[in-house]
Amino acid sequence: MTNEPEKKQHFAPAPSLTYGSAGGTAQPQKRRLLGCAIYTRKSTSEGLDQEFTSLDNQREYAESYIKSQQNEGWTASPELYDDGGFTGANIERPALQKLLAHIREGKVNCVVVYKVDRLSRSLLDFSQLLEFFDKHNVAFISITQHFNTNTSMGRLTLNILLSFAQFEREIISERTRDKMVAARKRGQWIGGVIPYGYQRHSTEQRKIVVNQEEGNIVKRIFDLYLNKVNSALEVAQILNADGIMTRAWTNKKGKASGKKKFYITQVLFILKNYTYVRKVNFKGQVYPGQQPAIIDEDTFAKVQAKLLEHRLDRKAYKNKDCSGLLSKVLKCSACGSMMVHTYTTKKGRHKYRYYLCSNAQKRGYAECPHRFVNAQTIEDAVIEAVKRKLAEQPEGPFKSERDAILSPIWDTLFFEEKRRIIRTLIQTVDCDVKNQKVDLILNGSSERLTVAVNMKTEHYKTRAKNLRNIANEAPIRKTLIHAHHIKKLIDENRIKSPREVCPWIHINETRLDQIMNTLLLSPLIQEEILSDNPALMRISERTIRDLTTLPDWNQQSQQWREIISKS
Repeated sequence: MTNEPEKKQHFAPAPSLTYGSAGGTAQPQKRRLLGCAIYTRKSTSEGLDQEFTSLDNQREYAESYIKSQQNEGWTASPELYDDGGFTGANIERPALQKLLAHIREGKVNCVVVYKVDRLSRSLLDFSQLLEFFDKHNVAFISITQHFNTNTSMGRLTLNILLSFAQFEREIISERTRDKMVAARKRGQWIGGVIPYGYQRHSTEQRKIVVNQEEGNIVKRIFDLYLNKVNSALEVAQILNADGIMTRAWTNKKGKASGKKKFYITQVLFILKNYTYVRKVNFKGQVYPGQQPAIIDEDTFAKVQAKLLEHRLDRKAYKNKDCSGLLSKVLKCSACGSMMVHTYTTKKGRHKYRYYLCSNAQKRGYAECPHRFVNAQTIEDAVIEAVKRKLAEQPEGPFKSERDAILSPIWDTLFFEEKRRIIRTLIQTVDCDVKNQKVDLILNGSSERLTVAVNMKTEHYKTRAKNLRNIANEAPIRKTLIHAHHIKKLIDENRIKSPREVCPWIHINETRLDQIMNTLLLSPLIQEEILSDNPALMRISERTIRDLTTLPDWNQQSQQWREIISKS
């Protein structure tokens, strides 16, 4: 549906523009000169290559209207604000954004459009634009629709016009979607990325034909998986060894992509694609297609059965301990690929975490000599290196994150907060397994730090083991240590209130009060609690809560001795 202006359209009467707010009349003021910016828009790009377009027509009408108001001080801006091929459903349009920028700079004090829906078809967006115009003392004129937004009737008229414009846009969108659904169910190609093995028809835009060279590769992929190997990864390795690359293509912005080695995911996509058997998979339903087939249905069915037979069902573990602190930071120095965090289990109990080179994971271990590295080993080495470097340079950016990693409370922070701090402080980490080292660069610095790491002989330290060591501490000792750490943060002005640590260590305010009350114990009792007295293991934290309510330290000591003697 096009929005071509009619040639016999009559102009709306010119509103009086001796006002200071946008869109209508106000109290009489001194008449001002208006630099009128003409905004034009066309929803589709169809016909924009013609000598005279709908945009030109809209602009011609607007210029004639402005010329008729020359005696009122109106002048047309020579700047073009034309959006051809952009929807009115949003304001993400280059010419409109340029117009808004010029309004902010004070270059424009009047916006002229042919019709209201040329500016926007969204009621919300239009109301926000009017508010923006009013804020910058900019008039808004629709030359074919007269309304005064300073009156309730005028605002009602404008809202009705915009509601119908938005309704029209939604109806057009629904028709387009229904048309595309119907075309897809008939097996037509409706656009998008053309599957590997096909190419666009030379004359018909909505039709694809077989690309013979790529089609032969598709046949080979199906043959390899069905008759020679048992995994898609092995198929990808064979293709890459033979120098076969993915298709090279260029997007609308001119960016070149493709022409790379095959990933396992790309091979699986080809093996599961119904397009190759002249079918269309649309929203889970399979329909007959109109494109020529590359693979016969019998071969395709056997491949699907084999894929199902070799499928591994994986549980979606949500345990945060399965994530890595260096995820999206750690890179493989051998091939430059990111290293992803993963794990394996032994006898269903022991969990072994490690970082795996994504290149080796997707294309096979032959692609990268490093493969994987112990997760706990490299995480400990990187964190210690960062702590040493920050301790040497107390001043620098990211003060709160620097204070957190250097604080004794670091070990008590929950995992997501630790990972956020690591990503804030560290720009990149390059892992060199061969030379047993890591190179890291901190954010805000160009200096490369090199840290030697024994990745082969160092024993694996699981998080579970560390948690068991912490669990072996006496409960009252752990509570008092937490209290002193929090007090230190307050004394050093790192936090303004103890409440700030609640989300760090996953406690509520009631539990925080119980922890901080242990500081009310006498110094002698606190010193004894922090000692290695094995008798403390038999004293529960609840037992000493009554002590913290006693203001007299002598009474506290007397009751403490009674508690010790009973344990």
